[in-house]
Amino acid sequence: MNDETVPPLWFRLPPGFHTISPDDRHALECMADALESTEARTDIARLMGGLDGLSGHHIVHTSIGLHPDDVLGVSTSFFSLTVRRAQHPNPGVAVAQTSLAISRSALWREATRTVIELPSSLPCYLVAGLISPPGVDDRLFQAKAITTDEEGRHVLILDLTSAAIGNSEAYTSILEAITYTIAFSDPDPDPEASPPPPAGTSRILEVLL
Repeated sequence: MNDETVPPLWFRLPPGFHTISPDDRHALECMADALESTEARTDIARLMGGLDGLSGHHIVHTSIGLHPDDVLGVSTSFFSLTVRRAQHPNPGVAVAQTSLAISRSALWREATRTVIELPSSLPCYLVAGLISPPGVDDRLFQAKAITTDEEGRHVLILDLTSAAIGNSEAYTSILEAITYTIAFSDPDPDPEASPPPPAGTSRILEVLL
């Protein structure tokens, strides 16, 4: 992705993820109907309800993941990328402060905070666990990767949320894999040289292959 309001930034999502906006509600509801999954309809309604309230929160990208699941029928997830101005001139401190503030949120019911070693050597923390959002009866799984841009002027927060808490380990691995793909220059300047993979549906574990 690239946007003039944020630093040049690219990343890759695995198969099964589809970029969405609040205007895509009807298309997603039709997709859930085609999958014939009550769980998918419920999860999509919940995720789209949350999407409506994201304006003004520095979120520059949102996607929904739909994956066939042997237990649930279809497992759904919501991915978002937030870009904020760093509040400290030292990138390591800015990332550490942000991750610590996230881990102390009252929404968490249980969470872990660990370091991710990126190929770029940029500072990065992972906060993952179960949350209980207001107005939601069931707990949700959430993983957040917090890192910075090359110049340390912005903090990047990658978020993956799902009601399928039984797939928490797989979703954590997916978020880490997405974080590893972050680049600050176009990795495919010639679109004919490396065509993007099809964004079809995939089982949870297959997206890591």
